[in-house]
Amino acid sequence: METAKKITVETTVHIPVETVWKYWTEPAHIKKWNNASDEWHTPIAENDLRAGGKFLSRMEAKDGSFGFDFSGIYDEVILHEVIAYTLGDGRKVKITFKGLENGTEVIETFDAETSNPIEFQQQGWQAILDNFKKYAEQPSI
Repeated sequence: METAKKITVETTVHIPVETVWKYWTEPAHIKKWNNASDEWHTPIAENDLRAGGKFLSRMEAKDGSFGFDFSGIYDEVILHEVIAYTLGDGRKVKITFKGLENGTEVIETFDAETSNPIEFQQQGWQAILDNFKKYAEQPSI
């Protein structure tokens, strides 16, 4: 079996790792940042953040033209450090959170899927991560 190509996206969020973790994992926050563009939203988010726990984010175009469930099962959760999971199609994702003096480094590495170009996948995941950074750094959350 062919090994999946790994794609990595990353950012530095200028808030403490404990706050980054909260915004990343709590459904009320996930609904506010989990989209790649303003034309999309996440109306449903569920998260059982523990090894063996499940998560679901319903991602939809705001005009109702398309939507899909982004879901999986957690393989590993280390508070404020690592979240690793397996998506419904078997692909693996690992997110590391590293507290820095001036914020938190967030690095996501995921197995590429085969139906879209690597660059498209990287741009989409990076756009969602950039949206997270923008949301998390707002002064009035």
